[in-house]
Amino acid sequence: MAKKQNLSYAEALAELESIVHKLQNNEYEIDELQKCTARSLELLKFCKSKLFETDEALQKILAELNE
Repeated sequence: MAKKQNLSYAEALAELESIVHKLQNNEYEIDELQKCTARSLELLKFCKSKLFETDEALQKILAELNE
């Protein structure tokens, strides 16, 4: 699971969904579980950050509209 710079939200979400699918279908060897769990955490943090950034930007735009 190579890390990719300039990852988009959609790419991060797709990678996370792929990891979840493989976990649900027991496609990972026991030795890979720690690595995929750590990567999942990175992806979740990235997605959460993107969502908060977008929310803040939208709140700012809406506030400007209400002025």
